Amino acid sequence: MVLDIATLRIGFSVMAVILVLLFYFSTYRSTRSPYSGWWCVALLLFLTGSFLFLLDGTEHQAWANPLGNALLVAGAVSVWFAARSLQAANLPRWAFAAGPLVTAAAGLLDNPATNVWAGGAVFLGAMGLGFGLVSRELWRLSPEYSRARTPMAAVAAAVSVYYLLRLAFFLLLGPDHPVFTAYFGSAITTLIMMVMVVVVSYSMAGLSSEQQTRALQEVANADGLTGLLNRAAFMAMARRELERQRPGQLRGALVLADLDHFKAINDNHGHAAGDVALQVFAGACRDSIRSTDLVGRYGGEEFILLLPGVGAPNATRIVDAINQRLSAAGDAVPVPTVSYGIALYDAGQDTVEELVRRADAALYEAKSQGRNRIVVGRSE
Repeated sequence: MVLDIATLRIGFSVMAVILVLLFYFSTYRSTRSPYSGWWCVALLLFLTGSFLFLLDGTEHQAWANPLGNALLVAGAVSVWFAARSLQAANLPRWAFAAGPLVTAAAGLLDNPATNVWAGGAVFLGAMGLGFGLVSRELWRLSPEYSRARTPMAAVAAAVSVYYLLRLAFFLLLGPDHPVFTAYFGSAITTLIMMVMVVVVSYSMAGLSSEQQTRALQEVANADGLTGLLNRAAFMAMARRELERQRPGQLRGALVLADLDHFKAINDNHGHAAGDVALQVFAGACRDSIRSTDLVGRYGGEEFILLLPGVGAPNATRIVDAINQRLSAAGDAVPVPTVSYGIALYDAGQDTVEELVRRADAALYEAKSQGRNRIVVGRSE
């Protein structure tokens, strides 16, 4: 028995409904991960778009067909947003609306009442681009992120290539050519989409759980007040940073910073002002360091930074940049001066604990000299 396109689309819609309910109640409600949320949105859009195509050949085709194309493109964009969320990368709202709006406009301007392929070239190109972006985002994840990323990226790439081939044959042969109908028509495409949805949905629960686990780990590693790394997380990450470098391969600096006379801020302005001062200094650190640097709250009013690949001059420049940003905020909130102790290192020759000891000795010297200064410790 040969299934007609209407039967296939009804089957796809039923499957999409089941998957939406399954993953909403079993995955999204328990993890609240952005990935699972965007995937549920994508399934709803695929479901609605496919259902609207059942109105082809009726008086409603003029609006249902362009809208159906736009909703399918919106579904592909939702999958892209889901993939982006795995890297905590947000996209502007216009990025979600642009593809569907252009697709709908192309369909409405191409005699949709009589032409079931109205705006077909734009629709096929948008779908190919959307799944191509999905595949790109998944491949960009580090290999350690998840084993599920590889099959999902491969499936998304295959769907992207298929839609781009559909576009090429659509332009070269036309939608009524036997070759296009046999290999790139609506029936075979619906089957391929059903397979894609099943494969991707199978991996979705795993990725959603891993995304939630990573979010919990980030919370566990963060200092609750400043959002910087807490002491334990900083020491562990700094230890790994030093261990992965070969001896003599990389130099760097570890910095201990202590807010001068911090108790006076709490006594004179209240503990809320002290918290603001800590947050302002943390923000100055975040805005001044490089992407390769680490910064954490060491305890109380002490902060710690690891600056790989820098010597004393560059380490001092980074500290000066922190001070400048801190001073710029002094007009709005009471902020103290800061004393710094810097320990220089060569990779493979010092442990983190030894660097902290040397930086603390330099910090003590900075305080004994009157505070509000930078002291570079002696190498040992």
